Amino acid sequence: MELHDVWFVLIAVLWTGYFFLEGFDFGVGVLTKLLARNRPEKRVLINTIGPVWDGNEVWLLSAGGATFAAFPEWYATLFSGFYLPLLVILVCLIVRGVAFEYRAKRPEEKWQRNWEAAIFWCSLLPAFLWGVAFGNIVHGVKIDKNLEYVGGLGDLLHPYALLGGLVTLTLFTFHGAVFTALKTVGDIRDRARRLALRVGLVTAVAALAFLLWTQADTGNGRSLVALVVAVAALVAALAANQLGREGWSFALSGVTIVAAVAMLFLSLFPNVMPSTLDPSWSLTVTNASSSPYTLKIMTWCAGIATPIVLLYQGWTYWVFRKRIGTQHIAEAAH
Repeated sequence: MELHDVWFVLIAVLWTGYFFLEGFDFGVGVLTKLLARNRPEKRVLINTIGPVWDGNEVWLLSAGGATFAAFPEWYATLFSGFYLPLLVILVCLIVRGVAFEYRAKRPEEKWQRNWEAAIFWCSLLPAFLWGVAFGNIVHGVKIDKNLEYVGGLGDLLHPYALLGGLVTLTLFTFHGAVFTALKTVGDIRDRARRLALRVGLVTAVAALAFLLWTQADTGNGRSLVALVVAVAALVAALAANQLGREGWSFALSGVTIVAAVAMLFLSLFPNVMPSTLDPSWSLTVTNASSSPYTLKIMTWCAGIATPIVLLYQGWTYWVFRKRIGTQHIAEAAH
């Protein structure tokens, strides 16, 4: 296997880790409006991800940095062609981070309500737009012979991409609901499980349609295996949720995300960004990659740094593993 193939796999792993971790993170943000009935319950939801949300975003920085270094042509075409959607995502992530930190700085009702609205919308929009972006990456976009994107914003909003956005939004919300059930106690835990069932059924329909469309359009034997795993894991996650096995349900919803993202990358390879104008103008792991020497240095750096990051993040989740409820919220926060 060539180094550019190795780095394609590593970038796929980084995006998979980001969607697994930031997926329930976004889902909990959406649930602050769909599930929480009052301010203490919103505080409970925010506190379930409070210690980990910023660490989850490290995976996005790593994925973007790895793409820039390993596949500069891919990075340049992607970030120039998808400039506006990616800018919206970036602004949302910034505002969302500020909202987590500033929400409780003042006691006024309007102040806290506005920051809570920011958390909701800045979780919902990225959850949707990431699906739109990856739908376009897999489906292909207008790339000319100079390997540059020549389409417009409207070219990115076709039915396949919009369905992809719906899938990531509902899947992340389901993932967040089972995470909430896993991390809370009392009435909010029970309501999270009931909401997870309703959202999960919508997710199953949308995801099945999107994955079958992907398989029919660009799939192969390997992507078909990933499709079967994703569907089976989602059904099993719904069943575990109904049985009150939140840990299994969360793990299986995570498997669903991992398998679905793996299917997209398996369908994409060896392309990294297909051209809808002429297949010969597509960006591939070969014509979009950096030099072998650059990839070699990156491989050594990744081999040293990645285990350290994984150990630290795993330790963080272990420290903050206990359930919480409204009884754990200080009276002053009410």
